Amino acid sequence: MNNLDKFDLAILGALQLDGTLSVADLAEKVGLTTTPCWKRLKRLEDEGYIDGRVALVNRRQTGLPVTVFVSVRTSQHDEKWLLKFAAGVAALPEVQEFHRMSGDVDYLLKVVTTDIEGYDRFYKKLIKVANLTGVSSAFSMEQIKYTTTLPLHLVGAGAA
Repeated sequence: MNNLDKFDLAILGALQLDGTLSVADLAEKVGLTTTPCWKRLKRLEDEGYIDGRVALVNRRQTGLPVTVFVSVRTSQHDEKWLLKFAAGVAALPEVQEFHRMSGDVDYLLKVVTTDIEGYDRFYKKLIKVANLTGVSSAFSMEQIKYTTTLPLHLVGAGAA
C-alpha cells in the first residue's frame, strides 16, 4: 500500500496537469511552503510515485494520426518465447502500449502510425519478431477520450 497524504496527492495531481511547474509554483498550488514541497517531491520521485516528466506531443500535428489496436494470439507460452517477443515488441517505436491479457487474446498493442501503409510496414516488422498464431487489427475511427492523468481521488477510498 501507499502512504500518500492529501499533500502528496495534491502534488501528484498538480504535476499530472502541468509537469513544468516550478517547486515554488507547485508549493503555492498545494498549500505548502517551498522547502517542505521540495522534500515531498523528492520523496515521491525516490519512492517511484513519479515515473518521469514529459511533454505530450500532438500525434496528429506530427503526422501520426492513425491509432491501431493490435490483438496477438500465440500457442507458445514459455518464458524463452515471451522474453524474445517482449524484447522485439518493446523495440518497435510505433508501439505505445503493450499488455499481456487474459481471455481469448494473449497480447494487446496500441500502435500509432502515419497511415494504412505505415501500419502495413509495422505489421511486417511485428510478424518477424516471433512465431504468432494470429494477429488482428482494429483501427480507431475516433478518439473520444484521452488522458494521462490518474484518478487520484480513488486512492485510499477503498472499493466503491
